[in-house]
Amino acid sequence: MKQILFAGVIGLFLTLIGTPLLIKLLARKGYGQYIRDDGPREHASKRGTPTMGGIAFILATIAAYFLSKLITGYPPTYSGLLVLGLMAGMGLVGFLDDYIKIVKRRSLGLRAKAKMAGQLLGGIAFAVLSLQFADSRGNTPASTKLSFITDFGWTIGPVLFVVWALFMILAMSNGVNLTDGLDGLATGASVLVFGAYTFIGVWQFQESCANGETLTNPNACYEVRDPLDLAVVSAALMGACLGFLWWNTSPAKIFMGDTGSLALGGVLAGLAICSRTELLLAILGGLFVLITMSVVIQVGSFRLTGKRVFRMAPLQHHFELKGWSEVLVVVRFWIIQGICVIVGLGLFYAGWAADK
Repeated sequence: MKQILFAGVIGLFLTLIGTPLLIKLLARKGYGQYIRDDGPREHASKRGTPTMGGIAFILATIAAYFLSKLITGYPPTYSGLLVLGLMAGMGLVGFLDDYIKIVKRRSLGLRAKAKMAGQLLGGIAFAVLSLQFADSRGNTPASTKLSFITDFGWTIGPVLFVVWALFMILAMSNGVNLTDGLDGLATGASVLVFGAYTFIGVWQFQESCANGETLTNPNACYEVRDPLDLAVVSAALMGACLGFLWWNTSPAKIFMGDTGSLALGGVLAGLAICSRTELLLAILGGLFVLITMSVVIQVGSFRLTGKRVFRMAPLQHHFELKGWSEVLVVVRFWIIQGICVIVGLGLFYAGWAADK
């Protein structure tokens, strides 16, 4: 359990002190945020704010994970390394997108095909490798069964699993990316979900089927390869994002950019896949789902009827155009995300308790 504490504290400390250094570096190079002309007028003042801030919490998370291992003497696990690798891979795609937008003065960043290719490459590598490295009980980091609070149903096979994993990674990456439109919104929402996965990892470790006679409920144990290490990764992410939020909250001194949003979405999907809570992620990350659906509804309605459902999509901008202040939207959306986390954790515990 010391690993979790060290990972969280180190991640928090590194972003608290590291982010302002990154802000100065990015400002010196002129790597400022591009602002859409068709967005809320209040956002015009944000033009030029340093972006690519995701670099700060990606590096802090990786450093916190390995430093916690060094301090406590525990070795890294395949599950932890794969999830961190997925985060870094998605973050690299986002970094290239941000870099082209800023340095090349091209507002669209990476071409759609190139961006998709990068995400697919990282996702496929994660999905394929996550079915390798079985432990003594035969558990690999991921399972070819679908999962809610644990595996259920039939085996879908490795090919369909790769397709399913790619869908989750792309959906969550784009979901966090769409949510990252207001100061601190995506960062704060992510902190709540990472807190939930820290709890889930600890609980799964305590109730692991490998613990045998020490189980509280032998009928509801968890066959997860490295649950405690997933909690370490989650705690490192929670601490790193919390430290970044200090600088990212309104008025933001730095934005995470696609570097951060794609990385966060990817790592959320990775945590869900490796902890066997794939469908539960839709509830735990309910705000990301809600905002993504607002875009789907807006686009679908306009193409079918020529009319818009919202004043502007994603959803947070709709409320801005209705007159809500940015801070009001962010806080209320954080509350929605908090409710989603509470409901998700309640379902997770209820599933365990129901098998007593």
